[in-house]
Amino acid sequence: MLYGITAAATALLLTALLAAVLRAPARWLRLIERRRQREVPLSGGVAVVVVTGAVAGVKEWSSAGGGTAGLLVAGGVVALLGLVDDVWRLRRWVLVAGTVVAAACVVPYAETGVGTGLLGVVWAVGVTFGFRGLDHADGLAGTAGVVAAFGVAACAAVDVMDGIAVLTSVLAAALTGFLLHNWHPARVALGSCGSMSAGFVIAMSAVHVRAGFGVGESAGVLFALTTLAAADAVLVLLSRRSGGRPLVRSGPDHLAHRLRRLGLTVPGATLLLGIGAFSGVLVGVLAHAGRVGSDALWWVAGSALLVVFALLCVPVYADRRTLSSQVRAPLRVRSG
Repeated sequence: MLYGITAAATALLLTALLAAVLRAPARWLRLIERRRQREVPLSGGVAVVVVTGAVAGVKEWSSAGGGTAGLLVAGGVVALLGLVDDVWRLRRWVLVAGTVVAAACVVPYAETGVGTGLLGVVWAVGVTFGFRGLDHADGLAGTAGVVAAFGVAACAAVDVMDGIAVLTSVLAAALTGFLLHNWHPARVALGSCGSMSAGFVIAMSAVHVRAGFGVGESAGVLFALTTLAAADAVLVLLSRRSGGRPLVRSGPDHLAHRLRRLGLTVPGATLLLGIGAFSGVLVGVLAHAGRVGSDALWWVAGSALLVVFALLCVPVYADRRTLSSQVRAPLRVRSG
């Protein structure tokens, strides 16, 4: 317990410091993204990954190792893949393939079985890219990561899985330190490196925690622990599908975008979504601990779907019919 508290405090302070120090090199290397006409360095993701790996690795490779070496290595591979994407913009299938391989290597097949383990791989990949999709708004991916990581840590603590509890607690603390620079207006961002690795570690840690439990209830608990990322991904997929847009084409169609269109500020939308994420995680932790029945998990899923379908009605794509007939008509060049 004392080591976990010390490790979390260390991760918070080191991440806050390192994210600030790496801002200038990130700008110099053009490791940036544009947000609302601002250039935001992607030093936050590198800081979270480095500090989480270092602090959690100290425990893992000490005499009190907790069996999380595989998760650390696989998370590092996903982080490296994300960093390459931040620099050179990899094709989506490359990111998916790399994440699938990393997840498949660390699934606890002995407890889950092959079939259920492969379902866990699919779910982990979805959560990984769900967190990547949340990194478009100031403070959102960090908030979702803090809440989800602490939730997984609580579940691991219930089952006395100290290694995973420490790993996810350190990740949550590192993301908290990152949020000191990422709250609106953000001075750093996670990028694919930080958002994908955080989502991956959270997802695979949750799979390890729920290994050996029933598939149906485990699916409900896993969804509750990552409600925000899952709901955002479902909303985006349904929106692009119904709008006839390519699924991999980015657009202003996420949860936060729609709440902004309804009049909320950037911090207001992040705070509201964070409360929703916390509510889902709380139910997931209580269900895992046996304090509430599985019916509560259905309430979480139903509430998330209700929000998704309600926000699906908010228009976010430009309507081509609003263009004038002169703009739509083909250009004609008169001769003579």
